[in-house]
Order: sequence, then structure tokens, then C-alpha cells
Amino acid sequence: MVSYFVRYRGKAADPAAFFGHYRDRHAAILRTFPRIKSLVLHTPAAFNDPFPVQAGGTALVAQMLFPDQAGLEAALQSDARKQAREDIARFGAFDGEITHEALSAEVIF
Repeated sequence: MVSYFVRYRGKAADPAAFFGHYRDRHAAILRTFPRIKSLVLHTPAAFNDPFPVQAGGTALVAQMLFPDQAGLEAALQSDARKQAREDIARFGAFDGEITHEALSAEVIF
């Protein structure tokens, strides 16, 4: 398995509209990626850690799962990927950092 993560660290001018567009419109484009198995959207959840930790400041993490490296590469080279990149302009204002990374998974338990 290979996961492709897109992390939005920062703040959207209108968080509800930003997430709504991602979930309802952008996800429809991602669904057309060749060989994509799933899309999981991670959003902030409240927590109370009794130990001092540094909050991440993440507004959204999109996790796309592919069966293997070749599946990820097919998606990244596809017309659907081009459409997804063009759709970013419709997300609304976002002040922060957007990063992309691919990670292989090893399930321990």
C-alpha cells in the first residue's frame, strides 16, 4: 500500500466552505484517479493531553490510498490529477502551507 497525503497547515478564510468544497466537489475529482482505492479526510479533533505537546495546526489532511507505487504514479500522471490541480483555485482563501508526500504503510497492529 502507498498513501499520498496532502496536508493543509494553516487557516482557511471560511473553514466550513473550504472543507465543504473539498468533501463535496474536490473528492469527486479525486475519485476518478486511476487505481485509487480510498480517500480519507482528516480534520482537527479536540484533545486534552496531560503532557506538554505542540499542536500541529493542521486544517485538513487528505489521505489517498493506492495499491502500490505504480498505482500512485498512474494517478499523478493522469488527466484527473490535472483537473484536481485546477480545482485548487476554487477552494477559497487559505493562509498557510500545503505539502504533498507519499508514504508506504506497514501495519504493526
